[in-house]
Amino acid sequence: MARTPDDVMNEVVKAVEDKKAHNVVVLNLKGISLLADYFVICHGNSDTQVQAIATEVRKKAGELEVPVRGLEGLDTARWVLIDLGDVVVHVFHRDEREYYNIERLWSDAKVVELV
Repeated sequence: MARTPDDVMNEVVKAVEDKKAHNVVVLNLKGISLLADYFVICHGNSDTQVQAIATEVRKKAGELEVPVRGLEGLDTARWVLIDLGDVVVHVFHRDEREYYNIERLWSDAKVVELV
């Protein structure tokens, strides 16, 4: 069954929260970017936690039958990017998140209220 971008985004948020990701932010890029509808941004406090969060996102994508179109950075666990098509997940190490500040770069995007 095909999943909507909203469904995928919500399931990804649950997956990262299950692995205790910190400061989870979702940016709605609809009408702003052709890259994706959503960026899910979060961080972990250690390499191990970053890898666990990213692995959980990949597992959830498999359960949802959403193909992982790209995966970068898992080995170094400083900034892992997981491309799920309409949803792109950025899992940072705590130190890298401040440096790259993706939220500032995409400041035109609306922040999705998470419940």
